Amino acid sequence: MPNRPVEIGPAGLHTARAIEYLRLVRGLTQHQLAARCTALGRPMANTALSRTERARRRCDVDDLVALATALGVSPATLLLPLPLVSGNDWRGC
Repeated sequence: MPNRPVEIGPAGLHTARAIEYLRLVRGLTQHQLAARCTALGRPMANTALSRTERARRRCDVDDLVALATALGVSPATLLLPLPLVSGNDWRGC
């Protein structure tokens, strides 16, 4: 029986949106964020980041930690719901 891909659930969808949101708030391109992850020791192509943000690729724990570090937040920030604040209030996160 062929393996079918594991569907990305609600937490994965939220994480994908949070990564994109925080990347945009920080004024980073996908290429820049992927390069930051690579510099941190977690090689990541901008195409992999694009697929992660579009929830076409699962974000594993190592990716999550590298992305959070590259964005200057804790991994929990990417996992938990974002509070309702204006875009400018997120710059310090």
